[in-house]
Amino acid sequence: MIREELEKREHDYLSAYASYSDESKGREREEVKCDVRTEYQRDRDRILHCKAFRRMKHKTQVFLAPEGDHYRTRLTHTLEVSQIARTIAKALSLNEDLTEAVALGHDLGHTPFGHAGEKALQEICPQGFAHHKQSLRVVEILENHGLGLNLTWEVRDGILNHQTVGRPETMEGQIVRLADKIAYINHDIEDAVRAGIMIEQDIPQKYGDVLGVSKGERLDTLIHDVIRNSQNISQIRMSKEVQNAMYGLRGYLFQLVYTNPLAKGQDKKAIEMVKRLYQYCLEHPKELSEEYGRMIEDGTESIEQAVCDYVAGMTDNYAINKYMEWFVPKVWK
Repeated sequence: MIREELEKREHDYLSAYASYSDESKGREREEVKCDVRTEYQRDRDRILHCKAFRRMKHKTQVFLAPEGDHYRTRLTHTLEVSQIARTIAKALSLNEDLTEAVALGHDLGHTPFGHAGEKALQEICPQGFAHHKQSLRVVEILENHGLGLNLTWEVRDGILNHQTVGRPETMEGQIVRLADKIAYINHDIEDAVRAGIMIEQDIPQKYGDVLGVSKGERLDTLIHDVIRNSQNISQIRMSKEVQNAMYGLRGYLFQLVYTNPLAKGQDKKAIEMVKRLYQYCLEHPKELSEEYGRMIEDGTESIEQAVCDYVAGMTDNYAINKYMEWFVPKVWK
């Protein structure tokens, strides 16, 4: 079979530190294997075709519901993470399919209005909220009418542990964890420049001296540094100098962009909107879409969890439209 040939090829050509498809810890529910695709290829495809993946095209990255066509959304961020991660995985002879699957799935649980929406649900949901945990919940439970996508253990581990404090067990998951930062630091600078919040020359020289003075130079430096420092070892890492510069630049962006009144001036409104949507749905559970209402009726989830899942899954535009429908009086015709 073609799949078996691909699995054999992995053993022939991939690094000893790679995650081989035929050695996966498997899925929660056993399935007949595909005769063409490896296990990680199947996971990649399932994520690519799921509803939550498509919704990311209308979810905020940094700028809320931007009018310009060139600002990043959660989907374009995800695609840039995938490209960077695959480049690193290929250079290190690691499993590109696993890397891509984790990259494509890592932000599936993000809320409308980006981190503003996440903050709102953190504050109002009794069980709390974190987008990396919600991403795992999406692939394990919420997709496919409550059956989830039944992904392999390695993909789920990478999705859950992609945040800064995470510790993915596979090399491929570790790549995505770093590629996520490399991607958003650089594309958020580009979007902030486009928005008139900053210019490239605002970046402190101490970071430019290490990383470069343009998006291309920074990406080149960061990606090459990861590859050079991760060869022939069982860990994905960066040099101290480059890592410190990257996190220093990230901290600088928090001051200049992520908390900038011009960029984030609408966040308070977004937080209040998400909280009101949550409270309204809690009081009117019949307003939830059928799949979430069924979770409550079946007793598989509490009403608080089902409402949290429903609101978290909204796109920016859907959330705004629902708010208008539920809270804004309609003009009499």
